Amino acid sequence: MCGFFGILRKGGAALGTGAPVDVDRIKRDLAHRGPDDDADVTLGPVTFAFRRLKIIDPSHGRQPMFNEDRSVCLVFNGEIYNYLDLRAELLRKGHSFESSSDSEVIVHLYEELGERCVERLRGMFAFCIYDMKTGVMFGARDRFGIKPMYYVETPECLAVASEAKALLDVPGYTPRVNEAVIPDYLTFQYVPEPDTMFAGLYKVPPAHCFTWRDGHLSFRRYWQVRFAPEQRPFEEFLEGTRDVMRESVRLHCQSDVPLGAFLSGGIDSTIIVALLRELGPLNTFSVGYADQRYSELTDAAESARFLETQHEEFIIEPEEYWANLPDLVWHFDDPVADPSAISLYFVARMARKKITVTLSGEGADEVFGGYHIYREPNALKPLSWLPRPALRAVGALSRALPSSVPGKNYLRRASTPLRERYFGNARLFTEPEKHLLLHREGFTPSTAVTAPLFDACRAAGYDDITTMQYVDLQSWMPGDILSKADKMTMANSLELRVPYLDHHVFEFAATIPTEYRVHGALTKYVLRRAFADMVPPAAVNRPKLGFPVPTRVWLRGVLREPVTEVLSDPALGDYFNRAVIRQLLSAHLEGRADTSRKLWALVIFALWRDQFFGGGGRRRLHQGWSPFGGAAAGRAASLPRHRPLRARRREAQPEAGRSGKGVSEAPRLRDSLS
Repeated sequence: MCGFFGILRKGGAALGTGAPVDVDRIKRDLAHRGPDDDADVTLGPVTFAFRRLKIIDPSHGRQPMFNEDRSVCLVFNGEIYNYLDLRAELLRKGHSFESSSDSEVIVHLYEELGERCVERLRGMFAFCIYDMKTGVMFGARDRFGIKPMYYVETPECLAVASEAKALLDVPGYTPRVNEAVIPDYLTFQYVPEPDTMFAGLYKVPPAHCFTWRDGHLSFRRYWQVRFAPEQRPFEEFLEGTRDVMRESVRLHCQSDVPLGAFLSGGIDSTIIVALLRELGPLNTFSVGYADQRYSELTDAAESARFLETQHEEFIIEPEEYWANLPDLVWHFDDPVADPSAISLYFVARMARKKITVTLSGEGADEVFGGYHIYREPNALKPLSWLPRPALRAVGALSRALPSSVPGKNYLRRASTPLRERYFGNARLFTEPEKHLLLHREGFTPSTAVTAPLFDACRAAGYDDITTMQYVDLQSWMPGDILSKADKMTMANSLELRVPYLDHHVFEFAATIPTEYRVHGALTKYVLRRAFADMVPPAAVNRPKLGFPVPTRVWLRGVLREPVTEVLSDPALGDYFNRAVIRQLLSAHLEGRADTSRKLWALVIFALWRDQFFGGGGRRRLHQGWSPFGGAAAGRAASLPRHRPLRARRREAQPEAGRSGKGVSEAPRLRDSLS
């Protein structure tokens, strides 16, 4: 796991000519991704810089990595889980290796297969190769977008990097706020790929590779998300799920450094931990909040006792959450208005004290059909048989009914086509709300972002549930789920691995019929049943919480003043109608409506803008810096101070869990916020 930067000067010019590039500063900005080592190399018109977090072959896996005659050079972020098999195959074909690292396998695989090498890789990756014999620069991003890769092309150069901040000073590029994507950010709570909130700076899309050849940049999709349900006995799907997940977890355990796992109260991470425990002792980590309505600590502790792990947990206090927020906005590069992202930062910070690699349950919901919203098509079936004119009449009726009438929302959703009502797992502002909020007369509706995905599903003949999964796999998952997983763990120099997003796992899960993915009130039905005998009984049917955060409560309490101060920044008037912001804020503070998610999106945007474009220019946050300034800084500093973030270790109880012997419940954290 690492961070890299690469720049190719157009016209074959060496790096020393033209506008300067501060490679040392770039390496400092990426240091959190690789604190163990750094290096850079210039090869004619190309310069690669690298930061390394040592995971595989710590002694010899240094990058940039070369082939035998130093004609091919690689920088790579990620892990290749089938690298041992590929290495053996390449050795048989006569390639020689100087290390046991997975990165060197990519170099020789490129020598053997050229740009088709990416199709043989099983893992999470973003890499860039420079072929000195042909003058070609080639790069690729993994199938699901687990690892990030950004790029900028200017008249002077093509530059790529693991994080956007490494590209902000490349020759010919002037960073600007990408106002065109603000409406989409307000809908999705993230900026849909390939765009970013920096105008002219983009992400390489998942499952794509790029080639710079003869002065031209081109992209190619090398893998597709395809669902292909098969009619087979239910038991075969149970057995297949167990086999493919067990293999994936085994492969994801390859590491030369300590490894552990995140553990929530949900089924996804619990299954990962259960499979890891088959392989040996394990450290697990959880975070939560003192308000038990927003905490899974009790459920996670129950699973830890059952599975006999060495378990540690944190309670996150609101003032520490807020104090870290501006720094974490810097780590994100783009604004991501998902409050649970910050929870990931804290659990990663705790885990990094013990381990360097962690496994987690991201992707299970998208792959196996786990979100509650996936039950909606079945719930709407009683009206789905109506012809379109009748459904339009139902929609008109729903709009005429008072908001207090039960069933109004059901009628509205039943009468609205899926492509018009489903934007993924978050839809913050509606189109009319955005027209009120934004200082713009017109903008493209956010349905334009998802329309190509719905068109692909219609062409493939997918049902509504499968369509929702497809949309999430290609938008919500890389834009929110995987973005926060990568950025918050790497902020702590911790590598996160996601066994559910092995493409072999997906290709099997894609054969499961819809009725076995969502069965009555249960989502992820096959996955739950497949591991029912390995996890605590309560975890099998436990509803999904999804890392809840009590921002709704905090905004009316301890965070009231600092949030009000941030949203009063006159600079927001360049983008938003400040009167509408004040209305949203007062409605929430006075208890007339819950607008916390909308307010949070505006807070994150304000902090992002101030971090990268405010205060006299971009700056790396330092200890004690406040995003408020003036009197507001003093108020933020004087927030009620509670006991600092605390950890409690739950030792495995030999007589508990799978041994079947009862023990008294482990102590619970009972500290309050007051």
